[in-house]
Amino acid sequence: MKKLLLLLAAVSATLSVSAQRHISRHRHADKPTVYIISVKESDTIWSNNPALAAQHSAMMRNEAAQAATADHLSAQRSGFQQTATPSVIFANARNSFSFAIGGYVNLRTAYSWNNVVDDIDMVPYQIPIPSAFDTKQQIRMDATTSRLFLRGIANTRHLGKVEIYFDADFRGGTQGSYTPRLRSGYVSFKGLTIGRDVTTFCDLDAAPTTIDFQGPNAYNFRFATQIRYEISFLKRIMKAGVSLEMPNPSGTYGEHFAPVPQRVPDIPLYLQASWGKHRQSHIRASAVLRNSFLYNVTGDYTEHLFGWGVQASGKICITRMLDIYFNGVYGKGITPYIQDLTGSGLDFAPNPADPTRIQQTPMYGWQAAAQLNILPNLSVSGGYSAVTVEKKNGYYSPEEYRRGQYVFGNVFYHLTRRFTLAAEYLWATRKNMDGNSSDANRVNIMMQYNF
Repeated sequence: MKKLLLLLAAVSATLSVSAQRHISRHRHADKPTVYIISVKESDTIWSNNPALAAQHSAMMRNEAAQAATADHLSAQRSGFQQTATPSVIFANARNSFSFAIGGYVNLRTAYSWNNVVDDIDMVPYQIPIPSAFDTKQQIRMDATTSRLFLRGIANTRHLGKVEIYFDADFRGGTQGSYTPRLRSGYVSFKGLTIGRDVTTFCDLDAAPTTIDFQGPNAYNFRFATQIRYEISFLKRIMKAGVSLEMPNPSGTYGEHFAPVPQRVPDIPLYLQASWGKHRQSHIRASAVLRNSFLYNVTGDYTEHLFGWGVQASGKICITRMLDIYFNGVYGKGITPYIQDLTGSGLDFAPNPADPTRIQQTPMYGWQAAAQLNILPNLSVSGGYSAVTVEKKNGYYSPEEYRRGQYVFGNVFYHLTRRFTLAAEYLWATRKNMDGNSSDANRVNIMMQYNF
């Protein structure tokens, strides 16, 4: 009941901030303002000196504000598509519970030519081959990547610091419907994360920021329902993690096979080494193990295919002005873990030499990029990414995806600490198994305001 009253009080504070007591605005520009909310005066100090009691109460509130700020800044994640620091935090007088609401409004305008990708993102897999009269040019305006998030932090006696996080955008449903979509929703404590979050196979700091929501086609940013455990050791130089994630195979079944419910979770795991004053550079080795089940119609039995993937990734800060990003992935039956191949039906397919048998085809991808930080509020990035599906016993279809390439260059300018302007050029190609290929061009312009 008390937490409910706290939430209602916070909503009231959002609607009428001036009515709340402003504790302190921290000097650092990126630090939020903290509002102390008290639903029950349980911390009143009895004293014959009212001025002393008021001073003591103010000191306690100031300490709670500083502690709440530290909690939320330490919970902030860096990397691909992560949100900025929220403007405000609400906390109780002892900081046993606090929460922040934030996000941003993002508008992207894109102009495509040569070949129009039938997607609001630049996805090489979607490039039409051959081009047609209606794929020559197109302009798009899209605000579906606008974000909202809510983070709550409870400082508990038995579980320590407990983080509850929800994150949503407007990419649910069909393209352009602006249906809200839950991206993340999890609780985390003592290294354990339970709920929906970015897959453990993804290295969030291994790719630079792009206007294009998809990003490099060899990257592996995706969400999964999971149970994850992570641990840091050797003074935070080393970090390891492992998770059980909901499987989502995407295969081609043909006439002799049929889908069945899955029985074994995917198992991604990683080991990471970091260095630098703030551990700003790192390299990571990752792996994922999969077991996909399907029904053999001809033989009247259920069979499984073992898929696996390995990855090397990282970010290296060469100087204060130059950052290098990279990842390389190889495996079979791992299309959900390669950006361009998600949902492609290439986890497995009938053997071209014998359609009554099923097979997994090896696949690999890599990306490398650099970011030049010209000024504290101005950066320029560029990179190359490629994905390849190998042939095995020939190919299932001449139109089957063989290779995709993705090249980008962009500039980001932070007009203020909350308002960002950016421009980007994209070039991508797709090549099929029969050798036919096509390419596409796009220019993106972005305006984003964080709150």
